[in-house]
Amino acid sequence: MTATRWIDLRSDTVTRPTAAMRAAMHAAEVGDDVYGDDPSVNRLQAHAADRLGFEAALWFASGTQSNLAALMSHCGRGDEVICGQDAHTYRYEQGGAAVLGSIQPQPIAHQPDGSLALADIAAAIKPDDLHFARTRLLALENTIGGKVLPPAYVREACAFAQSRGLATHLDGARLMNAVVASAQDERDAVAGFDSASLCLSKGLGAPAGSLLLGSRTLIANARRWRKALGGGLRQAGFYAAAGLYALEHHVARLSEDHANATRLAAGLTALGLAVEPVQTNIVFLHLSEEDLPALRAQLQTGGVLASLGPRTRLVTHLDISRQQVEQVLAVFSDYYAHRRQTASTHSSQDPS
Repeated sequence: MTATRWIDLRSDTVTRPTAAMRAAMHAAEVGDDVYGDDPSVNRLQAHAADRLGFEAALWFASGTQSNLAALMSHCGRGDEVICGQDAHTYRYEQGGAAVLGSIQPQPIAHQPDGSLALADIAAAIKPDDLHFARTRLLALENTIGGKVLPPAYVREACAFAQSRGLATHLDGARLMNAVVASAQDERDAVAGFDSASLCLSKGLGAPAGSLLLGSRTLIANARRWRKALGGGLRQAGFYAAAGLYALEHHVARLSEDHANATRLAAGLTALGLAVEPVQTNIVFLHLSEEDLPALRAQLQTGGVLASLGPRTRLVTHLDISRQQVEQVLAVFSDYYAHRRQTASTHSSQDPS
């Protein structure tokens, strides 16, 4: 089986540029972005800043890099950021804020809806005392584990942080999924944040790239950190053209991914599997450890790529059609039908 035939549910980072996006990349005007004269990069940054209501924006090669530059622009050595235990900036970015930015993370537990309780945030803020790190920043993530943070909560959290003298950063890697799922205005979704990142290479389908948005001063600082982090690319306009195409053509269609995830979850639930409620394009299901080896083999035979575990994440995206969702469900159905048949046969042959 060739790689192009796989139904890849591992992540929405596996999307490939569409033909129209490739054409936009081929036609891109390019320059040297380190000098600030790549017209395609500049066009993308201006478009995103205006669209989301920020003074400026900066293109990065990855969301990890944009988040790190944001934290380093908000915090100095020995400062502290409050974030969630499951936040990407804390859990999945190799501790970059601490390792490279000398920033202390203060993680706190998420509520069931993905939010951080204001009381927990308040308790985590350090007193103005030379014994403690200086708490400077509150970082939220939307979506978080596929969940959309309630808009009213986001407004309240940002206002609370501001009242306590904290800056706010939004890891909006899947921000547009949150916007589409909650039918929010894009500007409203980021209102109150001093900075926000937006990944272009997940559900939006660009091959690479993430934007950091904020004030002109913050973005100027982030540009310096981007260079220090090795993120100063030259003819980045090819990537920027893909990102601009994604913002102009791939936002509204995220609803298709959400609908496919809902259908996938419903089909798996009908098979008797424990599936968590779905809000966007991410499905979490719980599997028995003993089923994992055989189920993994069955999926591979059926042309399905998935990172199986006791809590398995399946992600729908631009390259997953409704027909392919039905194919995935058929593979799961075949596996559990065979397992039931085998169990029944063994039961009937049991002499006891």
